[in-house]
Amino acid sequence: MEAFIDQFGYLAVGALILIENVFPPIPSEVILPLSGFLTTTSHLTLPGAIVAATAGSVLGAFILYGIGRVISRERLVAFFETRPMRLLGFTGADVERVVGWFETRGQLSVLLCRCVPGVRSLISIPAGTARMGVGRFTLYTLAGSLLWNTVLCGLGAAAGDAWHNVAGSVAWASDVLKLAVVALLAAGACWWVVRRAVPAWREDRA
Repeated sequence: MEAFIDQFGYLAVGALILIENVFPPIPSEVILPLSGFLTTTSHLTLPGAIVAATAGSVLGAFILYGIGRVISRERLVAFFETRPMRLLGFTGADVERVVGWFETRGQLSVLLCRCVPGVRSLISIPAGTARMGVGRFTLYTLAGSLLWNTVLCGLGAAAGDAWHNVAGSVAWASDVLKLAVVALLAAGACWWVVRRAVPAWREDRA
């Protein structure tokens, strides 16, 4: 990856971040500190690397936003009204409530989640499904991505040859945060099974 960035410069940085947003084979926690470090040893500049990474982030986010637009509210409602989903305790009204919350109060999450590993890319899908305005989506995505990219590229440039340590520390913090998210999701799933799925099973049998 270092040779790839060194050879193709800003194009490589943007392309890697775009791919990482859609399908993360290599996390940005590694790409960005490395890119920052290379600004001290190659023709790359720190502002240029940040701009390239941010452009890749926004383009990748729009791909997922487009997927969300295809997965419309109407299709989700119809899917959650099927018998298998009803047996799991879901209804179309659940979709309406979630999408409604996102439309009225949740759009700021696009900005905040751009700095949260594990969900920073996925947040673009509900934004598309909720038909979030393109202008606001672009602004929030740009601002959150710019902050994330600036911090990690800056740390990589400041660390120099020790950029691996920065990448390792950020990756460790990301793993901890991801585990916390998984734990919360597991707790929520258990609550859902007890409060919604089990009563739905009993009602279906009756």
